[in-house]
Amino acid sequence: MTETGKQAVLLLSGGLDSMVAGGIAREQGFDILALTVDYNQRHRVELESAARIAEALGAKRHVVLPLDLTQFGGSALTADIDVPKDGAGTRDEGGIPITYVPARNTIFLSLCLGWAEAAGARDMVIGVNALDYSGYPDCRPEFIDAFQRLAMLGTKAGDAKESFEVRAPLQYMSKADIAAEAMRLGLDPAMSWSCYDPTPDGKHCGECDSCRLRHGGFVEAGIEDPTVYAVTPVVG
Repeated sequence: MTETGKQAVLLLSGGLDSMVAGGIAREQGFDILALTVDYNQRHRVELESAARIAEALGAKRHVVLPLDLTQFGGSALTADIDVPKDGAGTRDEGGIPITYVPARNTIFLSLCLGWAEAAGARDMVIGVNALDYSGYPDCRPEFIDAFQRLAMLGTKAGDAKESFEVRAPLQYMSKADIAAEAMRLGLDPAMSWSCYDPTPDGKHCGECDSCRLRHGGFVEAGIEDPTVYAVTPVVG
């Protein structure tokens, strides 16, 4: 193991959740190694947000790794499929939405694990939450627990009985909790990006699941939403 201090690899999408998760890790004393995956996603503007957030967090290093998942497709974020604007597939509707990217968090956490092991870090941070989520199976606590076991089984460090921890500090927070936590940490929510289907002039659409969940969190928390929407999201 290369001893480099208390480091954590942060999976940084550029969204509000990963920003807050990174802020919590920073508060806990971790040096942040930020990993952003450029998977040729529809909402590529989030890559610009990730760069701003990495700087605001004082990341020790920020790696933007290209991995073109449009070669696989299977999602409205990686294929020529319309992003739903009618709420279909949200948790309340009971389905997994077409914005689910097949095995995304499995793939991305594997990349985090590779970097963590190489850098001598034993902590990974991801901003998933199981309460106000859009029905993605790879945001569940069971998935995080299973990946942590995989990290121990599939690495040289794990074979040497060195423990990895996948930290999901937002796991049981609501979107309102997360909005409030951003303010407590002194992180400007306007730095982050949530929309799956940005308008041509660079605004959040205000109609996709992600926009509705984001705005609803601010409304519930009683915090002014600084996000610029093309259409004010309907909440409630």
